[in-house]
Amino acid sequence: MTHPPTPGTPRVPLDRRAFVEQLSRLGVGSTLLPGVLWAKLQTGAEITPATVAAAEEVAGVRFDDAERAMIVERLKGQAEQIAALHAVPLDNAVPPAVVFDPRPVVPALAGAAPVVAQAKGKRTTRSRAALREAPADDDLAFLPVTELSELVRRRRVTSARLTELYLARLERFDPTLRCVVTLTRERALRQAKAADDEIARGRYRGPLHGIPWGAKDLLAVRGYPTTWGAAPYKTRTIDEDATVVQRLDAAGAVLVVKLTLGELAMGDVWFGGTTKNPWKTDQGSSGSSAGPASATAAGLVGFGVGSETLGSISSPSTRCGVTGLRPTFGRVPRTGAMALSWTMDKLGPICRSAEDCALVLDAIHGPDGRDASARAAPFRWNATVRPRALRVGYVKSAFERDEKDYPNKPFDLAALEVVRGLAGDLIPVDIPDLPYGAMRLILTAEAAAAFDELTRSGRDAELTRQDVDAWPNAFRVARFIPAVDYINANRVRSLAVARWAELMKTVDVIVAPTGSVQLLATNLTGHPAVIVPSGFREDGTPVSITFLGGLYEEAKALAVAHAYQQATPWRERRPTVKE
Repeated sequence: MTHPPTPGTPRVPLDRRAFVEQLSRLGVGSTLLPGVLWAKLQTGAEITPATVAAAEEVAGVRFDDAERAMIVERLKGQAEQIAALHAVPLDNAVPPAVVFDPRPVVPALAGAAPVVAQAKGKRTTRSRAALREAPADDDLAFLPVTELSELVRRRRVTSARLTELYLARLERFDPTLRCVVTLTRERALRQAKAADDEIARGRYRGPLHGIPWGAKDLLAVRGYPTTWGAAPYKTRTIDEDATVVQRLDAAGAVLVVKLTLGELAMGDVWFGGTTKNPWKTDQGSSGSSAGPASATAAGLVGFGVGSETLGSISSPSTRCGVTGLRPTFGRVPRTGAMALSWTMDKLGPICRSAEDCALVLDAIHGPDGRDASARAAPFRWNATVRPRALRVGYVKSAFERDEKDYPNKPFDLAALEVVRGLAGDLIPVDIPDLPYGAMRLILTAEAAAAFDELTRSGRDAELTRQDVDAWPNAFRVARFIPAVDYINANRVRSLAVARWAELMKTVDVIVAPTGSVQLLATNLTGHPAVIVPSGFREDGTPVSITFLGGLYEEAKALAVAHAYQQATPWRERRPTVKE
């Protein structure tokens, strides 16, 4: 235990007696916690058999006096090992020497060898965009990439015009939405001019050429701050472009802004305030991809790129009424992106349509030789695929929950009926029954390791949120996760991967309520998800439905989502943001 630190001040150990007295004033019993907290947090303090006895309460084990005495002897050496580790500077970009693979790698569990999806052909098949003249700016700003790209390709609108339009809208609406961290104006104007010059010479790079976009500010961009939404890093720059940024540069896309994220990729609160939902600006946009979702919904960028570890694309896409794609774990390399959980982090697009997401994924997927988790697996978007050609399932029990605990049930059942009309009979499925909630400690432990120095230095006091559920407290609590239990949680995760592999042999796509247990389960197993708006509540705020796919089979989930959007009006709606 420590005195509350001032920013940048290393934690100072309390006297043990004062520590126990402080716990007593807080109403915490001295028989359970002081020993384990003292053992974990006190640097250089004497470790005794009594300390070990108290720690047993948290670890869920029981030893006798002789065993405790031996443990004490061994712990003295372990403390030296930990001190030696603390002496090694570890940048956030340094990964652990273990790599998660979402493919089932234990045939005895999965009943089959690991599978990487195959695709016939190499070309993307897009839907046919209507030929049109460029509309007025207020309408142009909300067009999906599928339409913007045709206007740019046919030179009916220039990249420069789009770039100036989006830069102006970002400046105009950010005071309300608080979604901007840094405008990349100079870079964007150079890129837009280059795009227009190339297209005029007949060199067209593809559907993202000349399209302005925004990056979640955990992606490094050379020459601009990369703040991770957190005060301790708000003036820090990283001298490289993230792989995703490089690939979008190569596709001819124009980076106009670095957009907000909840600090260290949690929620929608960052050091500059709370990012707002364009549909209801007294409400946060949710997170942690708060800025990409808010800006895309409000017509401030052509598309955004966000990240998800546990809901950070799904949740803000739902709140802001946009379409989010969380790709298969390892589909998109994370080089140059902030690490929160090395075995769960995923990068993906946030757009105005499912087909837009497919076009962005086509540009950013595939290994880069630096992110060891990134896999080579083909991706081919085909907008002509119809749901009736696929085996579409639905999580029956999730849709049958009681409406009093499931307020979005009418919307979800209506969405399910639309899918049934598109795909025919749906296959009822059950999510494998495993303790997914218990496996969350994997994320917590990895996040605490990623920001270990922040905790030990006391600079976690600089973070905006300091409540019981915020990162500072979560990082501290994670120090009480036994290494044995972290490893065993990953072993249970292997069972989950294997059972989901069996489930996905029966269907190609699964329809599920967005907020159900599938969200945690599939973030652990690495399966892709497409989140699309599916209606609006009486207060004007959107709801969503989720389409899950097999590993590396985003194209199938996107095909069903695309068909759903073609059959419903929800993606056509747009918010009116008051300045």
